[in-house]
Amino acid sequence: MNNTKIILYDCLYIYKILEELNDILKLNLVNFENKRDLTKYIEINKNYLVIKTGKDQDYKNQIILDDLPLKIEKVIEKINLAILKNNFSLKSNIKIGRYILNLNSREISFKKKVLKLTEQEVKILTYLDKFKEPTKVEKLQKEIWGYKEDLETHTVETHIHRLRKKFENTFEDRNIILSAQKGYIIKY
Repeated sequence: MNNTKIILYDCLYIYKILEELNDILKLNLVNFENKRDLTKYIEINKNYLVIKTGKDQDYKNQIILDDLPLKIEKVIEKINLAILKNNFSLKSNIKIGRYILNLNSREISFKKKVLKLTEQEVKILTYLDKFKEPTKVEKLQKEIWGYKEDLETHTVETHIHRLRKKFENTFEDRNIILSAQKGYIIKY
């Protein structure tokens, strides 16, 4: 069973049909006829899908059934597709410090500001994010670039410098990655 809350808003008749089929479908169904109650419910439940018939309110994750009547198979297909898209989206976004990194688009964001990153920059951030202790330059060289640990290069330092500059220009935050005596660490 999927843990996505399927919220039917102002379409009780569709809710009743899906509820009758729920032994087979195994959906986590909820019905609301009141916008205020729906809004409160969404505030505390992050993994949801709103199904509605009107276009009065936009929710982050919703299906609008404005081409009724539909065969039930078509409604179920739309629900399954929306759940798959939502699950994919949830898994592609990770929190790094105070930022949200979208692994698919390679964009990191904070307060409506978005920064496009290179593949190597994403690798650096996600690798450093795994550890609560500073990571040595040699370890980053080996794990991110595949270099031998005893190779003399400034690749890591150059990439970190450029990444800090990007964060400073976009978010006014030069200290996303801190230098420590034993290496680099993400600031939390």
